[in-house]
Order: sequence, then C-alpha cells, then structure tokens
Amino acid sequence: MVVNSVHWFRKGLRLHDNPALQEALNGADTVRCVYILDPWFAGSANVGVNRWRFLLESLEDLDTCLRKLNSRLFVVRGQPADVFPRLFKEWNVTRLTFEYDPEPYGKDRDGAIIKISQEFGVETIVRNSHTLYSPDRWLTKTVYPVYVFFRIIEMNSNSPPLTFKRFQAIVNRLELPKKPLPTITQEQMASCRTQIADNHDEHYSVPSLEELGFKSQPDVTPVWKGGETEALERLNKHLDRKAWVASFERPRINAHSLFANPTGLSPYLCFGCLSSRVFYYHLRELYMKLRRKSSPPLSLFGQLLWREFFYTAATNNPNFDRMEGNPICVQIPWDHNPEALAKWAEGCTGFPWIDAIMTQLRQEGWIHHLARHAVACFLTRGDLWISWESGTKVFEELLLDADWSVNAGSWMWLSCSAFFQQFFHCYCPVGFGRRTDPSGDYIRRYIPKLKDYPNRYIYEPWNAPESVQKAANCVVGVDYPKPMINHAESSRLNIERMKQVYQQLSHYRGLSLLASVPTIQEEAEPPLSDDSQASSSGMFDPYWYSVGCLPRWGLNPSLQCRRQRCYPLHQPTKLHVSHRLYSVKN
Repeated sequence: MVVNSVHWFRKGLRLHDNPALQEALNGADTVRCVYILDPWFAGSANVGVNRWRFLLESLEDLDTCLRKLNSRLFVVRGQPADVFPRLFKEWNVTRLTFEYDPEPYGKDRDGAIIKISQEFGVETIVRNSHTLYSPDRWLTKTVYPVYVFFRIIEMNSNSPPLTFKRFQAIVNRLELPKKPLPTITQEQMASCRTQIADNHDEHYSVPSLEELGFKSQPDVTPVWKGGETEALERLNKHLDRKAWVASFERPRINAHSLFANPTGLSPYLCFGCLSSRVFYYHLRELYMKLRRKSSPPLSLFGQLLWREFFYTAATNNPNFDRMEGNPICVQIPWDHNPEALAKWAEGCTGFPWIDAIMTQLRQEGWIHHLARHAVACFLTRGDLWISWESGTKVFEELLLDADWSVNAGSWMWLSCSAFFQQFFHCYCPVGFGRRTDPSGDYIRRYIPKLKDYPNRYIYEPWNAPESVQKAANCVVGVDYPKPMINHAESSRLNIERMKQVYQQLSHYRGLSLLASVPTIQEEAEPPLSDDSQASSSGMFDPYWYSVGCLPRWGLNPSLQCRRQRCYPLHQPTKLHVSHRLYSVKN
C-alpha cells in the first residue's frame, strides 16, 4: 500500500525532536509538510504585529531548513476544516500527523480534523513534544482522544497540583523526561521525497506582513528573530555560560537585566522553534559534566518547570483563561474601566516605570519577568483594580511568549486570584523601578521625553520643580501625563478590598486564611524570588473555591467609591474603545 503522509505544523516549528514529523516519515512514500494560515484570521485576531512577524520568520526558516533536505514547506491559506478535504483528495493522503495542542481551541479544531480524516480513511497520528512530560494515558471523550498529564495528576489524588512546591515534589518522584529525538536527516527525506512544482512559491509561499494587512515597517529591526536556526544559536550561547550552569547562582537583577538578552529562549519555546526536551537535556548534561556527574537540582530547570506547572494546572479546564466557570479562580469583583485599561496598555499611566515597561512590550514583544510582575500588579490588585482577564488579553496580543496556560496562570497568580494569596505585598511603581535601575537608563531608553530629567526625578517627574521640568523640555501634564492615580491611596484601598474578599471567603468556607496577614505593607521590590515562590507553603488550594458554590460578594460601600477618589489627577486622554478591548485615539 502506498503511504502518502502530510505533517501539519502548528507549534513545533522545527526539525529537531519532532516525534509527529518522524511518524510522518516512517515507511512513507511521499511526505508533505504543511502549515495552514487563515488570512482572515490575521486581521481579526487579538495578535499583534510582533507575534505575526516572529511566526512568519519562523516559517521562512522552516522552509529554508526543508530546502536543505530537498523538500519545501507548503503554506496553505484557509481554514483547516476547509483545506484538508481538498488536500486529502488532491494528494491522495493516507496519513496525517501533528503535534498535540492542549489549548481548548486546539482540542476543538483537532477533534474536527480527526473526524474529517476518519471520513476520508486517513490515518491520524498525534504526538506530544511541546512539554517535558508527555501524557501517559488516553481519555476518550466523544471522538477526540484527550491527552492529560496523567502521571502528575494521578500522583496528586487525581487533580492538578496547584502549588509549585507540590508540583516539584511530584516531579522529583518521576522518571526523567523522555530524551529528545534526533534532527530529521537528508537520508530520511530522500526515501520519501515529494516532487516540488516549479510554481510552488506562487501557491504555497510564506506571506509577508503586508499581505496579512499590516503596514510596511522597513526601518524596524526586530529584537527577536524567529526560527529554529536562531533558537539553536541562542541555546549554544546560553550554554556557553558554563560558570553559571556549574554554580547555578541566580544572576542579580539590575538595569541590564531589563533589556532583551541574546541568550533569551522563551519565545522559541512558545512557538516550538526550540524543543523543551533539548533545552532540558543540554542543561542537564553540561551541569553533570562540569560538576563531575552529580545530578542537577530541580531549580536549574526553573523556567521549564514553571511552564510545565501551568500546563498541568490548566489540564481539562477549558475556562483556565477566564474567571467565569474557572474552578481554581477566586471570584473577585473587579472594576470595569476601559479608559484606565487603555492608559495602562498604551503606556500612558504617568508612572515612568510602568509606561517604559508597556512601551518596551509594545515595541519588542518581550519584557523581563519582574517587569511583568510590576505591570500586572499595577493593573489588578495594586492600583487600577481591573480584572486579570483584561491583562491576559493585552499580553496575548503583544507578548511573544504568551503561551495560553502560562499567560493565564501567571496573571491569576500575580493578581492573587489563584496559586498565591499574599495580597498584602504590593509593587511600588516608583520604588521598585528605582531599586532595580537607580540611574533610570531603562526609562530614558523607552520614554525619550524624559531623557533629560535628573536621576532624582526620573521615576517621579511630577515632583520635579517647574524649572527642572522646563530645563528637561518635558513638562508634566503637557508633554508627559500626570499620574493617573494616587498610588499610596489606591494600594491601601485595594489591599483592604482584597482583605474583604478573603475574609468573606474564609467565613464562607470556614477557613483561617487571614490568620497570618501582617500589617498592610508595600514592597519596593518583589516579595518572593523565583526560588522562594517555589517554596511558599502558605498558598491555599484554589480548588476549594468552586464557581458553582462561590458567591460574588458585594464589598463595603466605602470601598466602592474608588474611582472618584483616585481617578484621575489630570484631564484624561480622549479614548476610543475598539474591538481590541482598548485603544488610545490621539
């Protein structure tokens, strides 16, 4: 029987450690590598230009790598449910392979394609390689086989562990992740070569940003270049830091840390340009070589394990990215304030530290994890009292490494909606930045209007004398906005609001969650390091707070006048709310 395979790329945009692609090649007579791109989706989805650019660069790189193996990438325009019936007939397809996608949208899409494949008599093979720990068991719901992180969940009384400490304890008892598969070779491709038409580029080329409806940006040099080739080069640079791997001393956070690093890997893991298993085993092997075969600590793999933690927590929870119907999320009565949301998203809050972070995010598609903490706290429980769901959507648009489960999980954690309850710790939008970058170089880079301010006033220009503001050619309220709120007042008020939520939660469930809450305080730096986050024994189990039995409490009326007391200190920018949830109209 002739075997004509199609491998469907989605994430996993690489030739190394790609089990589904290996399955496509096994015993096949022909193999075609396909990426399906819906051109209508480009103009309507909540995805920014940096993410699209990174994707297109990754597809270009993938096509280049396939060319070296005498193959090509077929980029097909349309919806998968419309495209595959046509391809199955045109190419006489007998086998379809793809990587497992755990996101709810991906499960629904893939379930529909599996149905179509069955109708056409096409064998479907699904493999997992996006995460370290492959699912070990199948659960069948309707016609779609749903993978789960079964071993980890089973070892936690059949529910996902919801503290990182518990997750680490379980992972410590597991066998090592499966070793990565080798890169696809020319010999493998030669045995199942597909004839490439001379007019291939006319029908199956990677589109440009302009073709997708974005404006031409000839002068923009992306900070992050997409693709497997770049990912592997960055991995090698990362591993060249042998002293860091051997000692595993956490690098101290300073101003330089806030800028994009040439060894950064998170966007490449998100898009699947780099295999998490390759990263894991390269780190492990180098550590053992430098430390004479001693086993590395789990903390060495912190970036990967936090990712696994949130993927596991999101398992079988299709509402993980929203409050409603989410069994692990505390139902906090956030404010609905599109005007304030727009100022935050566009970097117009009047707080240079916050505005610089949001400007970097919009320009480059990446910000340091502590910068993410600062702006997330500011939007939610720290200052603006706006739902973490809104922050998730903005990051989904702008952030290159916005994995669905990691993005939503991080926002729930930072807003004290799940995983973390120390709401009395609040990031100061002045003090936190000043301690990280005393000279203000980061602010001068991303808010050039403030570049001539002296260090003393760079984080709070509204306190500078009028003569200093004029000398710096930037008058607050004219050239740069006044602070949109009184931070000290807002943070105190919001801590009281959070305290009320948790008090009512404790009363409702008969818990003593607030027994250890100290006097209200504000942190000028993060209360927990990455390592200490892993050992926070005080985290509650949010599964106690099922949406089905948890009321949305009304707050003390004295705490509901917050907008009048704290918004704004100056005339607001005129705003236009669009389908993107927020938009500043100049």
